Amino acid sequence: MDNFDLIVIGGGSGGVRAARVAASRGYKVAIVEDTHWGGTCVNVGCVPKKLMVYASHFSHEMEDARAFGWSVESGEFDWPHFMKKKDAEISRLNGIYLKLLDNAGVTIIDGRGFIEDANTVVVGDNKYSAERILIAVGGEPFKPNVPGSEHCITSDQIFFLPERPKSIVIVGGGFIALEFACILAGMGSAVTLLYRGELFLRGFDKDIRERMVGMIENSGIDLRLSTDIEEIGLSGEGKKNIRLTDGGELESDEVFYATGRIPRTKDLWSDQLDIQTSKQGAVLVDDNFESSVPGIYALGDVVGRMALTPVATAEAMALVDYWMEAKAVDIDYSIIPSAVFTQPNISSVGMTEDHAIEKGIPYAVYETDFKHLKHNLTDRSSERIYMKMLVHKETDKVLGVHAIAPDAGEIIQGAAVAITAGATKADFDRTIGIHPTMAEELVTLRTARDS
Repeated sequence: MDNFDLIVIGGGSGGVRAARVAASRGYKVAIVEDTHWGGTCVNVGCVPKKLMVYASHFSHEMEDARAFGWSVESGEFDWPHFMKKKDAEISRLNGIYLKLLDNAGVTIIDGRGFIEDANTVVVGDNKYSAERILIAVGGEPFKPNVPGSEHCITSDQIFFLPERPKSIVIVGGGFIALEFACILAGMGSAVTLLYRGELFLRGFDKDIRERMVGMIENSGIDLRLSTDIEEIGLSGEGKKNIRLTDGGELESDEVFYATGRIPRTKDLWSDQLDIQTSKQGAVLVDDNFESSVPGIYALGDVVGRMALTPVATAEAMALVDYWMEAKAVDIDYSIIPSAVFTQPNISSVGMTEDHAIEKGIPYAVYETDFKHLKHNLTDRSSERIYMKMLVHKETDKVLGVHAIAPDAGEIIQGAAVAITAGATKADFDRTIGIHPTMAEELVTLRTARDS
């Protein structure tokens, strides 16, 4: 049996970072992966999704180009061509992850890891022992148990469809559902978006959520709130016949469930191991990412905190520092920026208004709502930019910034630095803006909204 200081199960962003950093600092490390190196983000998540976002933008860019005087003829979107290019890029990134691990001296093991006991991992017919085991297996799409749901796809399949669906029904109200609704609509598909709740993007600021309803509808997406699927059947031509909870019916080429992700922990360890989990299967860990079984740790999407790649890598660095230098883990989850790559984008960092109300924090709201300078020459006047800043009334500290804008994530990243550093509204006010840009609005907000 090969012996290691650390065995990592899961070759995604968090697992790879922990493995190679621990190895570079002297640990003998092995890493186990049974699907794709790079995890969800690289293979069926943020990277291929962002490439699809770029591809979908061109329909709008060509439309806008005509308004600026360009003679543009737009043709059909070539889905197979895009998929071939996308697959080549993902393969390149898979190779980079493997090279990083190899260069750090990590032993790479292909296969599904099974934790037999607190110090033993089984992969196929082989057993490996380790002083520590790190679970970093990420998550997988959740599909509700609806009659006919076997005819549907999830985010794991959308990246590998051989043809673009001419019509698609997307179910969900989170960022995956909204992003793919915009992506596929931009590529020319007829998109219907169903959400069982009254308003999508739960957890985001309410003003962002409310304004995005009009933005989504103006994208040509058939948005139906407070609606869900009751049953799905197949027609003779392979179309999906969908019966809705409101009594309506739909027909489409595909039904895409974007109803969240769950930790990929099923059958991961022996029944003799008392690893405590949440109802959803997330591994419950303490402040140092240790599970209820000493010596077994977990981080990233599998612990159910924030399912974001930079969070997983930050947790990995903090955990290795804790092991190697006994540094206390110090990650502030309250000021982690995020972006939703809809059209236009949404981005957010820090506290929402609802959160401030719940905590009883005295706050002021500064906001701006305006038409993009670019669209003064186009017909897309309904696409507006909105920015909102929450400020503590007593300390003047900026509590949160939220935006709807093209490339909003690029704008909010800078605001995230300022909030992390403890910037006040006065610090923003004395910062000189770059004109003419959208971002300058963050330093020219002068009047608080009436309560």
